[in-house]
Amino acid sequence: MVKEYDLLVVGTGNAGSLAATKCKKEGWSVAIIDDRPFGGTCSQRGCDPKKVLIGAAELIDWNKRMHGKGIEEDSKINWPELMEFKRTFTQTIPEDTEEKYGKLGIDMYHGKAVFQSETELKVCSDVLKGKKILIATGAEPMKMDIEGEEYLTMSDEFMELDTLPKRIVFIGGGFISFEFAHVAARAGSEVHILHRSEKALKHFDQDLVKMLIKRSKEVGVHVHLNTPVNGIEKCGNAFVVKGEQEDREVEWKADLVVHGAGRVPALDMDLEKGNVKWDKQGVCVNEYMQSVSNPNVYAAGDVASTDAPALTPVATTESHVVASNLLKGNNKTADYPVVPSVVFTVPKLASVGMSEQEAKESGLKVFVKSQDATEWFTYRRTNEGAAAFKVIIDQEKDVVLGAHLLSGEADELINHFALAIRFQIPVGELKKMPFAYPTVASDIAYML
Repeated sequence: MVKEYDLLVVGTGNAGSLAATKCKKEGWSVAIIDDRPFGGTCSQRGCDPKKVLIGAAELIDWNKRMHGKGIEEDSKINWPELMEFKRTFTQTIPEDTEEKYGKLGIDMYHGKAVFQSETELKVCSDVLKGKKILIATGAEPMKMDIEGEEYLTMSDEFMELDTLPKRIVFIGGGFISFEFAHVAARAGSEVHILHRSEKALKHFDQDLVKMLIKRSKEVGVHVHLNTPVNGIEKCGNAFVVKGEQEDREVEWKADLVVHGAGRVPALDMDLEKGNVKWDKQGVCVNEYMQSVSNPNVYAAGDVASTDAPALTPVATTESHVVASNLLKGNNKTADYPVVPSVVFTVPKLASVGMSEQEAKESGLKVFVKSQDATEWFTYRRTNEGAAAFKVIIDQEKDVVLGAHLLSGEADELINHFALAIRFQIPVGELKKMPFAYPTVASDIAYML
């Protein structure tokens, strides 16, 4: 029997949940589907639990930096206890999410959704028909097509390890590898990152990335650039990772090999049967987040092919847009203001707005203020090992075009620059702003 709904939503993260909830509150019949525990990636196996782990790494780093500066005793990470603490944030999310949907009257289906037609999805033995369908399935680790790929551990599995292996190799030089490597190194593991090209964290300012790599090596994270991986072999309870450096084969022995080589849209849904066009970035959508080939279908979040970065705030924004267009007809387009991005290493790396290269190619008259700030009071007081910034200013309009930061305070400080860029606050006004002193924000005037 076919069950009919006004809206079918595939995915229970931010990109799907908001639209499902809004439409239900307006009287629509709604069904939501997920083949993983309800609640999405960010809250269960992404942003939130990751930051819990990083909090421990920050404490260890701060402790070690202050040896000889008033702190004597070492602290260390108890991995099983840290995992238990992390689970206090994640373990109730599926149940809480389902309870929320149940109270709203949203029907829930557990299983993989695949298209049967332009308006029908099959979930296990159920066939669901929707007047509208929202695809919000997020992203998944990309296929690497290397020998021994089946031995890779994924990021969500890493965050469920009851014990931390002594030797860990991360493949790929992106967010996942750097963030987890900084945690693992502070927890006592021998850590290597193997990255195939000469630029790691390629979407961030490379001058600051180089400083981060230098600091990473100082704390026990060995970063190997220009090192493509050819395969992984299992050797007893361990693994041998085979790569290339300068046309010669090199090997690393590891107890765990982690996939950090990037993520792609999760679109194993028989899209052809649904007449849903897609490309390597996801479902091809118009300005209303609507499929260009099937007007019954919308997409939001990491699974939508747009120019926006794959970040949680973007998924949230797009879900609001989709909800409005479903309820009122296509009336709202996705507006992407500047969205700051942070790599939660220790220290953190943050970016918002134009890169230095983009600014110089823009034809605008720009001024770039760049400085190592390690000796500034803000960072000297905690003996921070690396702190620097690069701020890009439009000299004619007197506004900030971009900001790039490396420090333990970068994640909060970048938000001030995002605000300045979004609302075009003149640099002169920012300099006159009397921020609380001494705080990291009170450094902004000197950074301009």
